[in-house]
Amino acid sequence: QVQLVESGGGSVQAGGSLRLSCARSTYFNCMAWFRQAPGKDREEVARIWSSGGRTSYADSVKGRFTISQSYGENTVELQMNSLKPEDTAMYYCAADFTACLSGGPFTYWGQGTQVTVSS
Repeated sequence: QVQLVESGGGSVQAGGSLRLSCARSTYFNCMAWFRQAPGKDREEVARIWSSGGRTSYADSVKGRFTISQSYGENTVELQMNSLKPEDTAMYYCAADFTACLSGGPFTYWGQGTQVTVSS
């Protein structure tokens, strides 16, 4: 059974940092973090190609967020620095075997972890 379990969310003041972690039960070629704020569409924040470590980011988080993976612990992290109130959202870990190559949707999703940034 595929499992993606997020952790690390919380509340922080603007300018602060948080580190999200996604524990995966299975190796996937493509991992990503998405977020969704109330009343807004879900937005892809960052993705990483597991083989080779290539990454991509939404323009809104470039230079502030970093996605990485830990093979030994089989986790994918999202380091979030210089947080802004507009970063407030539920953050979801997503995984797929082919999405990074095909551009298609992600198949597997975690339950989400809340990030709240106050001004």
